[in-house]
Amino acid sequence: MKFSPAGLITGIGSLPFTEPQPALPLIVKNMPEAPHWPQLPRRGAREGFVFQFLTPLVNTGLISLTGDNAVFDTENPSWPEKLTDFYTVYLQAESGDEKSIDAFALPREAAAGFFAYMEYFRQNPSREALYYKGHLAGPLTIGFQLKDAGGNLAYYQEQLKDVLIKTLAMHARWQAKELASLGRPAIIFVDEPAIGACGTSTHITLTRDMVIEDLNEIFRQIHQAGALAGVHSCDAVDWSILFESSLDIINLDAYSFASSLLPFARGLKKYLENGGVMAWGIVPTSDDAYGENPSTLLARLEDIWGELGRRGIGRNLLLAQSMITPACGTGLLERELAERIYSLARQVSDRVKEMAGNAD
Repeated sequence: MKFSPAGLITGIGSLPFTEPQPALPLIVKNMPEAPHWPQLPRRGAREGFVFQFLTPLVNTGLISLTGDNAVFDTENPSWPEKLTDFYTVYLQAESGDEKSIDAFALPREAAAGFFAYMEYFRQNPSREALYYKGHLAGPLTIGFQLKDAGGNLAYYQEQLKDVLIKTLAMHARWQAKELASLGRPAIIFVDEPAIGACGTSTHITLTRDMVIEDLNEIFRQIHQAGALAGVHSCDAVDWSILFESSLDIINLDAYSFASSLLPFARGLKKYLENGGVMAWGIVPTSDDAYGENPSTLLARLEDIWGELGRRGIGRNLLLAQSMITPACGTGLLERELAERIYSLARQVSDRVKEMAGNAD
C-alpha cells in the first residue's frame, strides 16, 4: 500500500505499568492515529519474549523451561517427533488455515496489554485511528539469547534458527490479522537492536545476506496479512541492510544516532523515493527528556534533515516519508517520565504534520 505518513506518531511498545488500564489512555491521547498495544515488562518474566512470542515452541516441547531459564531441548529423545509436529502446524498456518495460525497467538496470561487493547478498541471504535500498531522481538535479538542444550547460540544452529524465524514470522502474521480485525490496517514493528552485531568481530559469521533473508521471511508473513512491516533498532547500525530488505518503515533512535544515517544517504534517498518511511525516534527515553521541549527536539530533526538535504535528499520527501516516535520503549522508566516522553512526541508530531501540510 502507498504510505506517506507525513509526521504520523506511534510508540515502540513497552510502558512502566503493571496493569494495562493506565497505559491505554496515555497511548490513545498521544498516539490516536496509530496506537500501539502496551507491553508491560514490570508484570514479570511472563511478559518477556519467550512467553509472548515463542509459546508454540514451549507447547510443542521444543523449548524447555526451568524457572525462567529457557533452552532448546535438543537432547530430548523425542526431539525429531516434536520437530515434525511443529512443522506440520507451521505449514498448515502458512497455507492460511486459521486454526493453525491461531496456534502462534499471544497467550492471554503473558500479554495483558494486548488483550486489554483489543477489548478497548472493540468497545470504543476509534474515529481517529488510521492504523493499529503491534510489535515483536526480532530473530537476531532472540537467537543471540536462546541456546541449545549444549550451550550454543540458537541463531548459529541452522535448524534452530529456522524454527525460531518461522515461529516469529507466523506470530507476526497472527498479530497483524488480529489488529486488522479492529477495522484498520496493522503496522508491525520487529524490534531488532541486535542487527548492530552484523560486521563486528564478535559475530564474524553473521552476514548482511543472512540478516536480510531472515527479516524478509518475517516481513513476507506481515505483508501476507495486509500489514505494513517495520524494524525498530536503537543503535547505530549498517542501515543499508534494512534499505535492501522488503520492509516499509525503519525506526531509529534519532536523538542519539541520527548522524549514523549520513554515510548511507544515497541508499536512504532511494529507499524514500521507493516509498520507504523513516520513523524518527527523536524523543530521548531517558532523563534527558526533562531538558528538552518540542522546539529543541524539532531543531535536532532540522539539523539532520539539513545534513541529508546537502547530500541530495529533498526536504519535502523527508517530510512526506516521516513518522515520529520516542527513541525506544519506556518500560523501565518512571511513570512521570514516560508521560512526558509521550507528550513531547505528540507535540513534535503535530509540528511535523503542519510542516508537511505546508510543503504540499
